[in-house]
Amino acid sequence: MMDTTDWQLVKPRTADADGAVYVSADGRRYRRTGSETLSREAAFQQRAAAWGYPVPHVLQQGRLPDGRFFVDEESVGEQSLHETALATAGSGTELADDVVDELAAVSSRLLTAQTHHPAADAGTSELQGWVQHAGWTDNVLTENPDLDTPRLRAALARAVDDVAGMPLVWGHLDYGLPNVLPGAVIDWQHHGLAPLGYDVALALEVIPFKGGAKGYVATPQQRTRYLAALDTAARAVGAPPVSPHLGAFLLVKSLFFLASMRPTDPARVDKHQKWQYRRHLVLTGVEQYERTGTIDTALFPTLDEFAAGQGAAGRP
Repeated sequence: MMDTTDWQLVKPRTADADGAVYVSADGRRYRRTGSETLSREAAFQQRAAAWGYPVPHVLQQGRLPDGRFFVDEESVGEQSLHETALATAGSGTELADDVVDELAAVSSRLLTAQTHHPAADAGTSELQGWVQHAGWTDNVLTENPDLDTPRLRAALARAVDDVAGMPLVWGHLDYGLPNVLPGAVIDWQHHGLAPLGYDVALALEVIPFKGGAKGYVATPQQRTRYLAALDTAARAVGAPPVSPHLGAFLLVKSLFFLASMRPTDPARVDKHQKWQYRRHLVLTGVEQYERTGTIDTALFPTLDEFAAGQGAAGRP
């Protein structure tokens, strides 16, 4: 039975995870509700804790009339690094260096634990499975059949080849500042197999995918320093550096950000514009990756810049 704590709603669960997240009155425990699949997340989080991953400990789990719940301890920091970043961003909206350093520390802990617990040999079929699962590729190409081209398929095949030497580990697959606290990484509903580094390498690189709506940016110096810290952590445990694979990782991540974006309501101009914007980022990423073998998200336009360009060109 669930205890009688007064739980306050924090947020609905996102993407394909139904249910919601609640916080206890004392702010020290979080209750996650959802369908029967929630038990899979709780079980993985327990395994990850045993492996030394920086995750909250599951304290309680059980059934509800319409699904399941589990409670975990999150006395691992009072706020996410995203919330800290919003509170400490300077006048130029640049991330505070302290936030980047905190992120590097948590990411290095996760990377080290993942290195110590490889999941499987990273064969071609396993890496293709990563592209499908982490990129939600079937969903993206179903909603955007015009993107299913030999060009995109060739770029994804190149990405698989580029990461073939990396160990395959159990990853978060939605890693970023909103899911990182000083003492733990939360919200593991999308976990799955991924090449080592896929989670942590992208934590600052994914900020531009939000179109300038995050409220902060990472400077080139911060991004370089962060990746250098990850490479140092990888080498310290005998693993390959992660930074050389940034382009392959970002190509897959660009698909993730396009998943389930196609609007069904033709009157929602804002949603159509955001969908077109994410499509543009995928195509921009493919073009960069073809030319250079990497993707520089600092070159991405903001959503407002993209919208202004559409208007200037007379496009809908």
